[in-house]
This record gives sequence, structure tokens and C-alpha cells, in this order.
Amino acid sequence: MGLRNFVDKIKPTFSEGGKLSFLHSTFEGFETFLFVPNTTTTKGAHIRDCNDIKRVMIVVVMALIPALLMGMYNIGYQAGVEGILPAFWFGFLKMLPMIIVSYVTGLAIEFAFAQKRKHEINEGFLVTGLLIPMVMPVSVPLWIVALSTAFAVIIGKEVFGGTGMNVFNPALLARAFAFFAYTPQMSGEAVWYADSTTGATALEQLGTTGQMQWSALDAFIGLIPGSMGETSTAAILLGAAVLLFTGVASWRIMLSVFVGGLAFGYLFDVVGLTEFPAYYHLLVGGFAFGAVFMATDPVTSAQTNTGKWIYGFMVGALAILIRVINPAYPEGMMLSILFMNALAPTIDYFVVERNIARRKKLIKNI
Repeated sequence: MGLRNFVDKIKPTFSEGGKLSFLHSTFEGFETFLFVPNTTTTKGAHIRDCNDIKRVMIVVVMALIPALLMGMYNIGYQAGVEGILPAFWFGFLKMLPMIIVSYVTGLAIEFAFAQKRKHEINEGFLVTGLLIPMVMPVSVPLWIVALSTAFAVIIGKEVFGGTGMNVFNPALLARAFAFFAYTPQMSGEAVWYADSTTGATALEQLGTTGQMQWSALDAFIGLIPGSMGETSTAAILLGAAVLLFTGVASWRIMLSVFVGGLAFGYLFDVVGLTEFPAYYHLLVGGFAFGAVFMATDPVTSAQTNTGKWIYGFMVGALAILIRVINPAYPEGMMLSILFMNALAPTIDYFVVERNIARRKKLIKNI
């Protein structure tokens, strides 16, 4: 009650006619972050619910916490720091500046656009700001994190109209920009470690030799080098359980991505293009992370139920296709999701048209 009274007391200062009315959008963003908005729609079809977009985004952030914590520990583990707490603390200090840079850069741009356009603060960056550092190597310079974040927010979101209007997943756009613009800092054997250690990732080893130096259990737990939030399939699945239990993410997309990836993995095993078990694809690289947190983005994925099955299957299948067919690019999840983001509206269009044609045919036969 004390915080609510304080906010109500200073609110007139930021409202129309107040001394700081030009910061109304900024104030509104902080207010609705702290409290559920009391505004309701007055016309048209709508649903009354205690949850708004900010609350949904916070659920996604909570689902990311297991992968985030495991990623922090793994940074210290890969650097050879002994002990669970020392290794975690080492990784925490490495990740924290990247998270801060991502949020400060992205939110500053979001707030600036909201103030300029005189509209509410978009909530989507609550998740994007955490996803961006989690899909980056630990050694990437902070200025690349800032530049990639700015590119994702401006080119990936604001030019389309902000959250809910973007065609591509902003966090993946940030990674794609960094990867293609600053390839030496985003790939190679030295970028995955926080010290002077060098070595290929499990996915790179599988792509070149058909074997990896770690066990499948190590890969499942997350004790392998890779992008900071993508290494632990176990932690990612805990996040998936949160998203599915709360109904935030689509189980159709999530399941079909794994099915598509596994199907193509076995296909390439049968034809002799790969020599390792097909399920390895699901444990290494960014496959599980992309399936749970990226492909299920409600804005950039398919909207129809049938379209979600098609979209998810193609995401998983294309990821494995890129990994196997293109030896120069061992990780295919990023490009697969971005490609299917572009095709998602087309998938929905043909699904809807098919449904319309089927219903017309039924009516005609009555």
C-alpha cells in the first residue's frame, strides 16, 4: 500500500499538465511494471484477465532462470574453476556486464521511441534483453552486445511498429547481426571460454569427426562449451515445463520442433550422412533452447493450430538440414527459425484458405 500511495502521489507530475508530462510514457512503463493496469477496454470483443503482457513476459523470464544459472556455473566450470559456488560466481561476474549492457541499451531505445511517439512502453524487451546475452559466446566484447541489441530493437522491432508487429525474433536478429558482422568474435575455438583455453564445441566436433569428447549425459546436463544459456538441455526443459504449465508457450510448436529435428536426424543417419546418434542433435548447440524459447515466440511464429505443427516441424527439420549439409556452418537453429519466421504468415494464410475451401465444400454438399 505504501508503494501504491507513493506512485499515486507523484503521478500528477507526469500526467498531462504536470511539470514532467513529457516523461509520461516512461512513468507509465514503470507503474505498469509494478502494478497491474486498472484500465479496461470499453468496446469490441475482449477478455477480462488479471494478466497483461508484462506479467506474461515475467513468466518467460522466470522460465529462463534455470538455463541462466546453469550457464553461469558452466562458464566457471569450462574455465577450470574448482567448486560449485566459485565456478558460479566466476560465471556470474562474466555474464552480469553483458546482461546490464543488453538491458540498458535496449530499454534506452525503447523508452526513446515511446517518448517520441507518445505511446506506452513496449513490454517485449523484458525477455529479449535477457535472451540476447544468453545466446552469445562468453568472450564477446560488450560493445558488440550493445551494437547487436540496438540493431535488434531498431531494425527488428521499431521499424515494424514495436512489440507485436515484428516479423523476426529480435534476440535471434541480434545474434545473426553479430555473427555475420563480427564473425571472428562469434565463432572459432577461443570464443567459448572465459580464459585462454581454446577448443571446438561439441557440435563442431560432431560436424567434422562424427564424435565429441563429451558424453551425452554431459551434454544433457550442460557441461560442454557453447553459448551461455544454450548448453544445458536439462535446465532448458525445466523452463519448458514452466512455459507449458502456465500456457505461455505452444506445446504444438515445441513438440513439433523436436519431432522435426529427430526425424531428419534419423533420416541422415539412414542415408549415411551422419555417423552419430540422431538424438545428439537435440542435446548440443542451440537446438533445445531455440525450440523452447525462440521458435515459440507468439509474435513471430504461426498462429493457427495446424500452422503451428507445420511451422515447428520445419524449424526442426531445417536446423538439422543446415547442420549436416553445410559443413561451414555447424549450428543451424538460428537461421532455421529466422527463415520460418518469414514464412509463418504464409503458412497461416494457406491453412485458413484450406479451412475456408473445406467449409464451402461442406455447405455446398448439404
